[in-house]
Amino acid sequence: MRQVADWLQNLGLGQYAQRFVENDIDFSILPDLTDQDFKELGVASLGHRRQLMHAIAQLRRRESSAQETAGEPPTLPIETAEHRQVTVMFSDIVGSTMLSGMDPEDLRKIISAYEKCVAETVRQFGGFVAQFTGDGFLAYFGYPLAHEDDTERAVRAALALTTAVSNLTIQSALQIRAGIATGLVVVGQLAGSGEEGDIVGETPNLAARLLGIAEPNAVIVAESTRKLLGNLFELEDLGPLHLKGVSGPVRGFAVLRSAIVESRFEAFH
Repeated sequence: MRQVADWLQNLGLGQYAQRFVENDIDFSILPDLTDQDFKELGVASLGHRRQLMHAIAQLRRRESSAQETAGEPPTLPIETAEHRQVTVMFSDIVGSTMLSGMDPEDLRKIISAYEKCVAETVRQFGGFVAQFTGDGFLAYFGYPLAHEDDTERAVRAALALTTAVSNLTIQSALQIRAGIATGLVVVGQLAGSGEEGDIVGETPNLAARLLGIAEPNAVIVAESTRKLLGNLFELEDLGPLHLKGVSGPVRGFAVLRSAIVESRFEAFH
């Protein structure tokens, strides 16, 4: 179990090591853990839970590769997978802990209205909501359906959501925040993961980390995303950011608003 503690430390999630030790979690059990299991272990952050799921998926891949090299049949293969460029959006409700003291029925209505709003808005912009987890969600743009302008669609969806969620006619005003990153990932369904559309790569982790520094109603994009946006949006350069769990400084940009340009050609040139 000391190995699991070291593994968590390397992920920048060492604060959870004691809970894993207390619950006798070792590497033989890790592949079987679900999102609900992580909640019970005290991992409240959506970004942290997704990071753990992706790290476990990478462990499966390494084990499979090592067994193939040794001539053994893989026990944790990737059933269907492909390389794709995907824009990943992580988003959650700001200050959601304030909702925990509400009447359960009222809370259910709020979360239901929020999830419906998210699903409709993301779908409107051609994205795919991969998972709702508590007060947050994970969405892909570029998988399973790809569009030429998936990065732009993701940013427009995030901006639209900050307004749509705030305007929900519910008893408690909500604010959200979003982190967006773009990159080459492995997508598909991993055997044993129980998830359709699993994504493996650094992109989801970066998006989750950017979410963690976003202010209420803010949308933060990675430099990889900014490069694909041209001048379609007005951005604020946040400079080099030192994000936990990300090697080296990375640049982030706050999306302020859509830019006023005469044409898309002008925006990209």
